[in-house]
Amino acid sequence: MHELGYKGFRQDELEYQYNPRVSVQEFPELAKKRGEDSRRARSILKSSLNVPYGSSPREVLDIYPAERFGGPVLVYIHGGYWRGGSKDENCNFAPAFVKRGVTVVIIEYDLCPQVTVTEIVRQARASIAWTYRNIKSYGGDPLKLYVSGHSAGGHLTAMALAHDWEKEGLPANIIKGAVASSGVYDLEMVMRVSTNEEIRMTPDLVKENSPFLHPPRPICPVIVTVGAAEPQGWKRMSLDFFQLCKESGLECDYLEVAGANHFTMSEHLADPNSPLTQRMFKQMSL
Repeated sequence: MHELGYKGFRQDELEYQYNPRVSVQEFPELAKKRGEDSRRARSILKSSLNVPYGSSPREVLDIYPAERFGGPVLVYIHGGYWRGGSKDENCNFAPAFVKRGVTVVIIEYDLCPQVTVTEIVRQARASIAWTYRNIKSYGGDPLKLYVSGHSAGGHLTAMALAHDWEKEGLPANIIKGAVASSGVYDLEMVMRVSTNEEIRMTPDLVKENSPFLHPPRPICPVIVTVGAAEPQGWKRMSLDFFQLCKESGLECDYLEVAGANHFTMSEHLADPNSPLTQRMFKQMSL
């Protein structure tokens, strides 16, 4: 490692740059508010909760159907650095999308260190395949399937875009549009911060799961978004992934959300008039 350390940051700067719970001191309060907003959303929306898509107890998903049949479907993958978070605490945005005619599917998955990131990638892909095969029963159109994820969910979205869906007997372009939000794309970095005590990233896991070694296939338009108030190191990951998408032949937009930090991005997503949500509606032709 050269004198300045990783990516030009000293070792004592890496936690601030690449551990959002360090850079956002008010994380506990923001997480509590998101949880409260999520519980409120769940209380007012029609839903099918904890629908299994695999064999693990956490391989389940929640479906919030739109009033009208045949609308677009959004599969959402929550964050938590692969070692935390839950679908129950991350559905605060669902009312804005359901009201617009979108069936929202929020997935759960197993967490590190009980499983590896490789297994979480497999589960995320399995949830998308399940949704494609089954969502018609809940009123959504499988031919209008969109994927979005935040933080670790941004990485899992990237890995869904890299997947060869035809190997599973599914259309190559199963995903019609994607939004990767504040994603963890630099897996080499993960081995250098304290969160890896739980994540347990290794060089072999980096090779299996790095978006830069498994680039997205040019199957759909992508929006890469990040909070303008996030640290420079974190924003650099999104810019690097945006560049990778362009080099891989994807139609790609980049959006820095003004004033947003890592944990307030979901508030912008829940606001139907925010630039982020408006871009997503436009991607869905709404």
